[in-house]
Amino acid sequence: MAGKASANCFQQLSSKETILEEDTVKENQLIQQVILSKKIPTKDNVQYLNQLNKYGFKNLFSNNTFNNTISYKAQINPNAELFVQDYMKNHSDYLQKMKQWGLPYFNLIETVLQQYGLPKELKYIAVIESNLSTAATSYKGAGGPWQFMPYTARDFGLKVNKYQDERRDYYKSTHAAARYLLILYRELHDWLLVMAAYNGGLGRVNNAIKKSRSKNFWNLQYYLPEESRTYVKRFIATHFIMEGTGGITTSEESSDNTSIKTNNPIENFTQNKTTKAPELNAEELIGLEVLPISGKYNAAIIAKNIEMDIALFNRYNPDFDGIMSTQGNFNLRLPTSKMQLFVAKKYPILNETLQAILNGTNIPVEKTAIQKEKKKS
Repeated sequence: MAGKASANCFQQLSSKETILEEDTVKENQLIQQVILSKKIPTKDNVQYLNQLNKYGFKNLFSNNTFNNTISYKAQINPNAELFVQDYMKNHSDYLQKMKQWGLPYFNLIETVLQQYGLPKELKYIAVIESNLSTAATSYKGAGGPWQFMPYTARDFGLKVNKYQDERRDYYKSTHAAARYLLILYRELHDWLLVMAAYNGGLGRVNNAIKKSRSKNFWNLQYYLPEESRTYVKRFIATHFIMEGTGGITTSEESSDNTSIKTNNPIENFTQNKTTKAPELNAEELIGLEVLPISGKYNAAIIAKNIEMDIALFNRYNPDFDGIMSTQGNFNLRLPTSKMQLFVAKKYPILNETLQAILNGTNIPVEKTAIQKEKKKS
């Protein structure tokens, strides 16, 4: 409502920058549907949202969104350059190291954002908020990687009580953050303003819009609290450091990451050139499906969740853990029924692996994942 009330105060954008009103209405309706249903949007709606909300970066990138095939400096708004250079002097080394150790976190966050049709760049909000730490807690009581206050977390379906704090669950809190970001975007339709609102609240951003009579961050930034405008610039600088010099924090997995390659499994074996094709019989090859995956998956955790003996899993996927740890991707090979289970559970599996790493759990790699219960005598 606050966004509608201030609509007359906005400066008119050029025809190239303006999203058609009917598209905006439809986009807002889809976002509202997602929020009310508390369900992930359908594939068609995700694609639609993704096509529209990329215009939210119109005030940062010349082509609405970042293109990693073009020089960063050729795309970024000149207003951001000085801050980026200053920020790099103090934070570049730490963030460069985070490219390596933070990759499993980025993979998980990016996967969830894509499920809601959100730009992958938004994963860097978690860097600014918490340095990707589940244990992070602010002096005001915000907690977890997305720094939710308890009441906000509960509004988005997270349990926060003396027994459980789902703000610190990466998978669940990232879903909540995605829905929260959608709500802010429905009001502002500009990702830089969304970040300012994530930090300082929607009311402060709408107040800055009214006072400046502009919806362009660079025009209204000095009507925002200093903390909020610096927050936005920190995001820009973090993105530059991570991606501007050939960052490795963007997953190469396609946006349709649930599709399964079923054409020629023998042909697909050759894609991992360092992996020798497993010695499977003709019947096993016919019933085989192959799915390219990336992220911090673990063989024992996958086998447990799809109810497959670890020895059999390793025969289908030799040296799975070794290749995933060095290359970060793998052509997963499973029988059809097991692949269907994996696709249905892939995000909880990834979350379980990440939680095990964070908790320092010693994950077995050779033991059988599924053990038959002993019959009672």
